[in-house]
Amino acid sequence: MTAGIRFRSLLSFILVIASVATITVLQRPEKARAQTRSNADGLTRPLAKGLDQAIVNSALQSIEKGREAFRFDTFGDEAFWGDTLNLDATIAGAANGGIGPGLTPKQALGLGLKVDVEALPAALKDQLRAGTVNLDDPATTVALLQLNSVVGVKGFFTNGALSSVGIQCALCHSTVNDSFAPGIGSRLDGWANRDLNVGAIVAFAPDLSAFATLLGTTQDTVRQVLNSWGPGKFDAELALDGKAFRPDGKTAATLIPPAFGLAGVNLHTWTGWGSVTHWNAFVATLEMHGKGTFFDPRLNDAAKFPIAAANGFGNVRTTPDLITRKLADLHFYQLAIPSPAAPNGTFNVPAANRGRGLFAGKAACAACHVPPLFTEPGWNMHTPDEVGIDDFQAKRSPDERYRTSPLKGLWTHTKGGFYHDGRFATLLDVVNHYDAVKGLELTEAEKQDLVEYLKSL
Repeated sequence: MTAGIRFRSLLSFILVIASVATITVLQRPEKARAQTRSNADGLTRPLAKGLDQAIVNSALQSIEKGREAFRFDTFGDEAFWGDTLNLDATIAGAANGGIGPGLTPKQALGLGLKVDVEALPAALKDQLRAGTVNLDDPATTVALLQLNSVVGVKGFFTNGALSSVGIQCALCHSTVNDSFAPGIGSRLDGWANRDLNVGAIVAFAPDLSAFATLLGTTQDTVRQVLNSWGPGKFDAELALDGKAFRPDGKTAATLIPPAFGLAGVNLHTWTGWGSVTHWNAFVATLEMHGKGTFFDPRLNDAAKFPIAAANGFGNVRTTPDLITRKLADLHFYQLAIPSPAAPNGTFNVPAANRGRGLFAGKAACAACHVPPLFTEPGWNMHTPDEVGIDDFQAKRSPDERYRTSPLKGLWTHTKGGFYHDGRFATLLDVVNHYDAVKGLELTEAEKQDLVEYLKSL
């Protein structure tokens, strides 16, 4: 055989093998073909499926751990609320090893505290239905704490007696659906508890010397300030700047915001401050008085934050750190909480449909409240002049601006009014404000349609 013939035969053989290989690849099952396609980017399909599953598992675990932290973790703050302020003593009352008359369940519910019905034994629920439980006895409050059923509050017990008490994220940012009775029901995480009188609860503590020393005043004055807040309000900046009242004499406390629907939303509070996880660290360390690490050098500004600067609140390092390792899961859980849909029958559907057009058109609401986030993607902050209100609360923050608050779930927190301080009692008041500030010239019918649309979000 000549060299040329041998070469052509070899070439033919190679072509046949290549053809067979091609046919084999085309006839491979989907799994094999997928792996071949994915080799170009260096990632095989089985590995991708494994990674996808790992991501799902990680997300579910993070949500579970974050929910646990949100609902039940005190971050060690019982050392402050119980051991320093002795709040547990006035809750229990003298008859139960504490001091004073104690806190009855009726009083606790009147202060806006909620009870998780799912934490109650069936026998106790039967007794509550039958009216055989004494709700005027502080011992019942202590028993509810032992069952870990008071939303946002944890009791610590020594030999069966209440010895300390701590608070949790859920205290302000959860409520219940009242499915069993007013104030008793299943948890609604992320909802702002606009019934909760935080100031009155703190003022109930027998020893407020820690606050008095921090603020450079008397315990009586501290109680006066705390009792001025009222239901649904909290003043996070009081321990930073010491400003207890606005220039008009009203409380400087602001409404508790919801903690749902924050995925994709930049900044967390009425006046910005930082991301969800920044504010979680801020609150857990500086407001809840948990044990952790918090760094924000903006608090070193002695002119704006004299109390924070004097006490080193811009760089807190507590050992052991019980907060930092919980922040990622806590953040993930909060971002997973969806905004609740408005119930059927709570708004006029045809009017809301007309209002949607006004929201995006004549009323120009969507220029800032961009659907579907209903806030600006990006840096969602505005000067007081742009919002058409005073700058008191804005100036208490580092950026001196107000956040464009997301609007989904407005129907869940109408109690207490709207805007950061509740200055507008109704949604119509809000619409009238912007109609005047922006010169929109909306008709009364258009205003009502816009209100119905806001209620529908």
